[in-house]
Amino acid sequence: MSFKLVFTDDTLLVLDKPSGLLSVPGKGEDKQDCLSARVQVEFPDALVVHRLDMATSGLLVMARGQKSQRQLSNAFANREVFKRYRAVVTGVIREIADPPHELWSVIDLPIGLDWPRRPLRHIDPANGKPSQTEWQIEKDSPPLNGVDFDRSKPFSRVLLRPVTGRSHQLRVHLAAIGHPILGDTLYAPIEVQTQSARLLLHASSLTLTHPETGKILQFDSPSPF
Repeated sequence: MSFKLVFTDDTLLVLDKPSGLLSVPGKGEDKQDCLSARVQVEFPDALVVHRLDMATSGLLVMARGQKSQRQLSNAFANREVFKRYRAVVTGVIREIADPPHELWSVIDLPIGLDWPRRPLRHIDPANGKPSQTEWQIEKDSPPLNGVDFDRSKPFSRVLLRPVTGRSHQLRVHLAAIGHPILGDTLYAPIEVQTQSARLLLHASSLTLTHPETGKILQFDSPSPF
């Protein structure tokens, strides 16, 4: 098996995607190896529901069969699937006050396609789509699990909860507030890109309602950094 399987039944699959692997095939012969293609060798009925950027690691759901795909796609579209990410960003984020743990700040900035540099995105107040990301400083740093980075420059660990699901949303939003993600070769300046050999963004938690049984499913993936 050439992928990490977290959960499976007759309705859905939950997978843990490594950084550097496409979620779905891209354009060109050299971009056909991807998570969905690998999964479909083992599970021919597996269908795509959502994606993670190639550089992002972590939890991803696939449906088994068209009925399940419709149900899960509707759940994502209706914001009934809850995702949480971990990231390491440049700079020390200082809070004005010490909020309770459950209080999240919000980045509310519209995102649109950056046509001269497509497929990149940017903040576009005039024509961008409404986009919201909840974020919180992670005060209790998780243990290092093997992906190290340059700690000689200031950095912060953050938890992220995307409210909307725009392409590159977390990367664009964090760059827009002056704290791009370490290793982000698309939206960070070169000195931030080179602080890590990979993008330090990981889909660490996923909660959804099983479309057939109605049971709440909760999955967690330890941060690799």
